[in-house]
Parts: sequence; C-alpha cells; structure tokens
Amino acid sequence: MNTSNTRVSDGADSALLSAVSKVKRHVLPLFVIMFIVNYIDRVNIGFVRSHMEHDLGIGAAAYGFGAGLFFIGYALFEVPSNMLLQKVGARIWLTRIMFTWGIVAACMAFIQNETHFYILRFLLGVAEAGFFPGVIYYFTRWLPGVERGKAIAIFLSGSAIASLISGPLSGLLLQINGLGMHGWQWMYFIEGMFSVGLCAFVWFWLDSKPHDAKWLTREEQDALVNAIDDEQRAREAANPIKASLGKLLKDRQIILFCLIYFFIQLTIYAATFWLPSIIKKMGDLSDIQVGLFNSIPWLPSIIGMYAFASLSAKWKKQQAWVAVALLIAAAGMFMSTTGSPIFAFVAICFAALGFKSASSLFWPIPQAYLDARIAAGVIALINSVGNLGGFVAPTTFGLLEQHTGSIQGGLYGLTATSIIAAIIVFAARNTPKVSNAATVITPAPAAHS
Repeated sequence: MNTSNTRVSDGADSALLSAVSKVKRHVLPLFVIMFIVNYIDRVNIGFVRSHMEHDLGIGAAAYGFGAGLFFIGYALFEVPSNMLLQKVGARIWLTRIMFTWGIVAACMAFIQNETHFYILRFLLGVAEAGFFPGVIYYFTRWLPGVERGKAIAIFLSGSAIASLISGPLSGLLLQINGLGMHGWQWMYFIEGMFSVGLCAFVWFWLDSKPHDAKWLTREEQDALVNAIDDEQRAREAANPIKASLGKLLKDRQIILFCLIYFFIQLTIYAATFWLPSIIKKMGDLSDIQVGLFNSIPWLPSIIGMYAFASLSAKWKKQQAWVAVALLIAAAGMFMSTTGSPIFAFVAICFAALGFKSASSLFWPIPQAYLDARIAAGVIALINSVGNLGGFVAPTTFGLLEQHTGSIQGGLYGLTATSIIAAIIVFAARNTPKVSNAATVITPAPAAHS
C-alpha cells in the first residue's frame, strides 16, 4: 500500500512539474510581449514631449498633467475590469483590453490641443485598466505559489525590456514624415496599431483555465488544478469566512500593500516620463541618440530583477529584499541631484536597478497573503491605488519644472518616499491571517520566490 501511494505521489509530482514547465513556455513569452507593447503605448509620450510643445503648444505642466491622467482612468476602472475578467475569462477579456488600448493609442496621432491630449490619455488608462492585475491574477490560477515569484519577475521584465527598446524604436519612428503627418504622429499610430494586430494571436493562443489547455495532458491539468486548490484550501482553513469589501478596506495589511506600491510607482513613473528630458540636458542630441541613451538604464534593471528573484528564492526573506531594492533606488535618486546631467544620468541607471527590482519583489507578498476568493479584486485595488503614483509623480514634476525650472525638489521627495517604503515593508505580512474560529493549519508555501 505504501509503495502504491508513493508511486501515485511521484506520478502527481512529475505531472505537476511537467505542467508548470509547459505553462511557463506557453504563457510567459506571450505575456512578456503583451507587456512590452502595453508599456511602450503607455510611456511613449516621453519621447515626443518637445515635439508636442513645438507643434501643439503643450508645455511642461500640461504634459505632466496629461501623462498622469492616464493613471486616473486606470485606477477608476481597474477593479471592475479585473472582476469582469473573472466572469468572462482571461482569453476574451485580455484580448478586449489590448484591442481597445491599441485603438486609443493610435488615436493619439490626431490630437490637436491640450484638451484632446487630456481626453485620450484618460481613455488610454480606462482601456488598459485590468491588464496588469489580470495577468497577476492569471498566475494565481495557473501556477503554484512557489513558482509565481519567478513568473512575475519574468513578466515584469517586459516593462524593463520595453524601456530598453522603446527609446531606439521611437527615435527611428520619429524620423518618418509623410501623408501630412509628423514623426511623432507616425510613432503613435504605428505603435498603437501594432497592439491591435497582436490581438488576433492573443485570441488563438491564450486559454482561460488549465482544463481548457489542449497543450496539457489530462494528468497535467489535474495535477496543476489540484496543487493550486490545495493551497487555497489551506487559506480557507486558516480564514474560513470570506471577507466583505468593507472589511478588506479596513485591513491594515491591504492598506500597507497599497501604500508600499504607491511609493514604488512614484519613482518608476517619475523616471520613465522625465528621463528623456534629463538626457537632452546632456548635450545637443538627436531623437535617435536620446532614444539610445534612454535604453541604457533599463539593462542593469533587467539583470537586477533576475538576480534579486534568484536571491529571494534562495534566502526567503521577501520583505528584506524589497527593502534592499528600495534603498538602492533611494541612493540613486539622491545621487542624481548632486552632479552634472551626465552624473545624474548614471545615478538614475543605478536607481533603475533598485525600483524595477522592488516592483517585481513586491507582488509575491500580497499574493501569498490573499485568499484566492478575493484575490482578483484586491490585486486590482492595490495596483490601481499604487498606480496613482503615476499621476502624482509626472504632475508634480511638470509643475516644479514650469515654476522653478528644476525637478530637483521632486528627486529629493522620491529619495524620501523610497526610504519610508523600505522601512514600512517590514510590517507587511506574506502569510494569511489565521481566524480565531479556524483550525490552525500551516498554509502551503506561496509566492516566496
């Protein structure tokens, strides 16, 4: 009997390992490509700021406000979008998200004034709402907890890869002129329509649930679903009563998650939207040269994300690794205020390694804490509140530059918020809270990688 049980167990383990390997090969490359395209359509305005100012009269304050409006639309529609993904399935909803953001991104080519700029940036946020947390939630239904941290790091590398290639790509597209359109218009239109074209592949390649995946055997499907269900049963045993929305909003841990992610996003989007402007202060550079320089900081950040993911998998102290990454970001932001534009650029390269790594290291903490019954909505809530940092940072930097001629005060602020986040992350739990009414069961390890 024991021998038989051992064989069954070994067979299930083998099927699970095979399933996880197939999921990574089949799903992860697609999500990385989608995130690259998504990120380029979101941040490409950084490369055409001077062109829009020249052609449309959009100044620093208006640019910063418009850049940030994206995140207001994103935050307002993030939670309902992710809840709809749960209802209609990832295949339909993620394809819909990509199609609508591509259309809106392409329409940016036809803006004529600040009002058009504001409206389309807001609508782009509405269109994209639900993509990022939808993918994070997708991982909770397709990968066991111990695999999610590495999967998230690979997925988030898409934003770093996008930052790496968006500069040279945008610089080349800006050289196109014709049919009555300027280079910046062609850049918006081509990058937006590429997203629309990619939707057809997403529709045919993506599956909503493991049991829909014909590229998994029945044994692999069952092993994957059973492993994830076992983790969820452990959470339910620890906390058998599903929390209400009102209770969730009062949960100290969820408030902490929102705050930490908000501070991380402040730094990411301040650097993303204003780095091309910092680079232009280094000398008389062409659009292509600015684009090439803009790609440099993101290369060490990609290496750092993988390195930190490996270290956190080996020494499972997730909060400590997030804190280390945040302190690196703080040091880089502070150093960027102390020297020439070239030194500032080098310092931001250092900071990018920290804040990009902090973003990927952060998500396994709330994932491991949350009950799968409410994970989709709460992940969307954390992401939407955190992404408000994408509104605050560029708006503040735009006002600072317009009124003082410098963004140095903003860089000091980012230094301080990164240090604060590094301290409070130690108060964040990455294990579910045990209900008094529950039988205490040690949960399966989840998302420590």
